[in-house]
Amino acid sequence: MINKYTVYCFDLDGTVYHGTEPVEEAVALIDVLQKEGIDPYYITNNSAASPKEVQQKLKAFGIEAKQSQIMTSAIATAHYCQEHYRGKTVQIIGETGLHEAFETIEMEIVDTGADVVVMGIDRGISYEKLANACLAIREGATFIATNGDKAIPTERGLLPGAGSFVKLVEFSTGVAPMFIGKPESYLLTLVQEASRSRKEEMILIGDNYDTDILAGIRYGIATAHVEGGVTSKEEVLTKEEKPTYYLKNLAAETIQKVFE
Repeated sequence: MINKYTVYCFDLDGTVYHGTEPVEEAVALIDVLQKEGIDPYYITNNSAASPKEVQQKLKAFGIEAKQSQIMTSAIATAHYCQEHYRGKTVQIIGETGLHEAFETIEMEIVDTGADVVVMGIDRGISYEKLANACLAIREGATFIATNGDKAIPTERGLLPGAGSFVKLVEFSTGVAPMFIGKPESYLLTLVQEASRSRKEEMILIGDNYDTDILAGIRYGIATAHVEGGVTSKEEVLTKEEKPTYYLKNLAAETIQKVFE
């Protein structure tokens, strides 16, 4: 039964779409779930886009999603910083989604000498941005990264992710960051709080073992690895900690058969 779980958490890049191309089975599955009264959550390590931008992208693929059900690593990082560093200054390396998330909390955004350095993917990265981040961290700033993704799936193939830039700063400063996105559990904590659900009611579906599947396993919820993205099934089968389910695709009939 598709409604074996009441809280579906879908990864986006590599699961629901590949860059600008939708995964048709995922679009159809989400439609089926919504018709059964289950409104999925969308959790993504991509900090570049705001929930509104993600909502618009999903709508272009035929998916109606509420902004409140879209959990990005940018939103999670801002939540975390508001909880632990309220009133501090912050330097941001990132794109629109990360900047907008921090504009809603009580932290002053500065270009240099901050108390906290937050780093996400930034496709407009420059040497000066990296240099200022390194200088602040060397002076004692807390180093926080939205996620450690080495690569991101796109219609062009796998491209450098936020983790690639984060590693450069870590290598230069000798300071390892605190990660907020998957495989850490903070995004799933936000989903559970928002949905007021029990862990046994939740399932995380994703293509990347090292982020999606590990996040679900560590949080103690069911997980489903879907083929066609970052991690192959053959590679997943070699892992010590296995997902709850293996899915060849996200066709509704596949889900029903596997969940029986």
